[in-house]
Amino acid sequence: MAQNQSQARRTQERRRAGSEGGRIAAHNRSQARPFDDVLESVRTYARERPETFALACFGVGFILGWRLKPW
Repeated sequence: MAQNQSQARRTQERRRAGSEGGRIAAHNRSQARPFDDVLESVRTYARERPETFALACFGVGFILGWRLKPW
């Protein structure tokens, strides 16, 4: 009888550890999104300073057009 209780206790501990591990893995996956973080930062900056953002886009477009022209 005591052996069954110890087995049941070990099984519960394994389940508890497995669910905590899954929760930690899900948390790590949700935090490992650097592209989304950068994109959100750019969107926030564009909302706060639209003139500066538009000027920066124009500058980048001008330089890319100048450097990538075929002749």
